Amino acid sequence: MHIAEGVLPPVQCAIWFAAAAPFVVHGAVQVVKQIKHHPENRLLLATAGACTFLLSSIKLPSVTGSSSHPTGTGVGAVLFKPPVMAFMGLIVLIFQALLLAHGGITTLGANTFSMAIVGPWVGYGAYVLNKKLGGPLALGIFLAMFLSDLSTYCVTSFQLAFAYPDPSSGVLGAAEKFLGIFAISQIPLSVAEGILGILLFRFLFKVAGPQLQALGVRLGNKRTTNAEVPEVAHV
Repeated sequence: MHIAEGVLPPVQCAIWFAAAAPFVVHGAVQVVKQIKHHPENRLLLATAGACTFLLSSIKLPSVTGSSSHPTGTGVGAVLFKPPVMAFMGLIVLIFQALLLAHGGITTLGANTFSMAIVGPWVGYGAYVLNKKLGGPLALGIFLAMFLSDLSTYCVTSFQLAFAYPDPSSGVLGAAEKFLGIFAISQIPLSVAEGILGILLFRFLFKVAGPQLQALGVRLGNKRTTNAEVPEVAHV
């Protein structure tokens, strides 16, 4: 993730921009609707964006032209569903490219597609599946954070592989090599991000329990009362 400026060929940059654009536009519409119809959730929306910005700003050098770090997109995916994160992730990546030299403008489409689109959808899918199977909330949050991070780097590996295929084994061979290198740093980071996600939601239950319940983030199917929120935070 955070593929640097000039790493991808111009044609591939254009393709990734085109692939990400519909998701970003839809996400922008969803953000506007969320703010308009549920103004009480503005602070949670800001928290989701801040979490993505802060965690994805922790940069560890990795494969040439890229870096390893947490992504933080699982928080917003659980709270507001993945479309919102497509737009918010784009904003985060623009600020990081301009202010922190993380990623680039020409590679913005590729970075958005991996971190702000694929990552949130994979993480949210795991969260929903865990919920349907009756799994504990903590496990769902862990899986959302863990898999949103890990899937981002799987996509990044293939993006780099398309740009730099292996002379003998082609795109798949190159992707295998990129995945192997990323795995050394990214699997431990994904586990750490999953644990951090559980701690963050425990805190959010204490300060914004009713809002989380209204968003459908609760234990089981029974709606808890405000008096029960502190107890939920300790599970």
